Amino acid sequence: MTVKKFNLPDVGEGLTEAEIVSWKVKPGDAVAINDVICEIETAKSLVELPSPYAGTVAELLVAEGITVEVGTPIIGISDGAEATAGEATAPAAPAVVEPSTPETPMYGKLPEDTPDGGGSDSGPAGGPLVGSGPKADAVKRRPRRHAPVASAQSAAAAATPAAPAAVETPAPARPAAAPAPAAPVETPQAPAAAGLGGALGATVSGIVSRVLAKPPVRKIARDLGIDLADVTATGARGEVTREDLVSYQAQRDAELDQADTFWGASRKPQDQRVERIPVKGVRKATAKAMVDSAFTAPHVSIFVDVDASRTMEFVKRLKASRDFEGIKVSPLLILAKAVIWAAARNPSVNASWVENADGKGGAEIQVKHFMNLGIAAATPRGLMVPNIKDAQDLSLKELALALNELATTARAGKTQPAQMQGGTLTITNIGALGIDTGTPIINPGEVAIVAFGTIKQKPWVLDGEVIPRWITTLGGSFDHRVVDGDLSARFMADVAAILEEPALLLD
Repeated sequence: MTVKKFNLPDVGEGLTEAEIVSWKVKPGDAVAINDVICEIETAKSLVELPSPYAGTVAELLVAEGITVEVGTPIIGISDGAEATAGEATAPAAPAVVEPSTPETPMYGKLPEDTPDGGGSDSGPAGGPLVGSGPKADAVKRRPRRHAPVASAQSAAAAATPAAPAAVETPAPARPAAAPAPAAPVETPQAPAAAGLGGALGATVSGIVSRVLAKPPVRKIARDLGIDLADVTATGARGEVTREDLVSYQAQRDAELDQADTFWGASRKPQDQRVERIPVKGVRKATAKAMVDSAFTAPHVSIFVDVDASRTMEFVKRLKASRDFEGIKVSPLLILAKAVIWAAARNPSVNASWVENADGKGGAEIQVKHFMNLGIAAATPRGLMVPNIKDAQDLSLKELALALNELATTARAGKTQPAQMQGGTLTITNIGALGIDTGTPIINPGEVAIVAFGTIKQKPWVLDGEVIPRWITTLGGSFDHRVVDGDLSARFMADVAAILEEPALLLD
């Protein structure tokens, strides 16, 4: 019997090291070729490593949480009879587990669900956001229901016997599991929007939900007082699983309970009440990039107040449209279209400043005739800026689907390095926290970034009368080496014009 060592591979992007985040196997486990054996975190993303060998895990050579260089042996796999057993049993696993198994990477649920603009039609505080965290009114949490189930973990355990039956058929396995109307409902867009998760709909006053979930999962959610629409789904068809509820409940408990214990025992010396958090992975790379950008590109920022009332009306019409049924629509969608439209009229904002491009110590401005639209996303592992490739070619519906997919992927920790490369212009949506505006730092390699503030009703003078209107503030930061004051002002005015009158997009 031979033990083969698997060295940490180069996962691309020229990275030289990675951290072992979690092992998905243990010594003695049988593995087949391409079975996921561990998750690693590079400076740019979280990556699942498949096994290059079939056999039995002999030893784990690197502990979780340790950062190692590319080429370092991380696992030993022995060949022999165990390999055959591993290959024979591997296909049977899906028959007894949910589509999203405990081996699937689970991260704390962010309070927001899908990318939204600074506001929504449900209130002035604004809808969920890609890029900043919970919406402004998220602190008004719904009261918990005092159910016999003490936690999501115990609730999940109680529902376990029904799981195998639920995997093979979406019908309720037990008459008491859930009323018939609560059965999973799939929309015609479900295959295309499988990655949208909880964004497919919401349960309102007992009306049939568009959120996909099996009856035992729905029962757990009801017992815990959880709205399935608030849960990030990781199931195979965009359905909410028991593990999703466990993760969401753990996050909710942490948010509610940590405040009471945060200050710690006041009698301890202060030097014993300091929490030390290593800076590594994505956060380390982000910090370096922000410092480089802030001290390399001379930033200039401008702001503009916008009457977005017609944008809010347009969003409502889209939500009611059959063409957008089952698709999350928000003011962020209109802003994204506005940025694409305005960049075409002011091309130099969609560019890069490149030093030594001629090899003689000079520089050049590279104007991109394509838009890889970046959306700043707050994730459990830090700030990421994945981008939508060739966003200029997408219809409004296609752009909405792309925004939702981008948000779901980022929050699930599934964003890949390629999705964060090649961005040309970025949007950061700070409005979900109720923030009016800000001065964002330009994403390295770009020359412009737009901050989208909250949309809320304010007194506004229109035709000589003061009336309530939906108002937002846009903030833009620009690299003054490329974008002069006149150009930045014209670009921001064009973006504002679309938010004030979305019909201009039809021109």
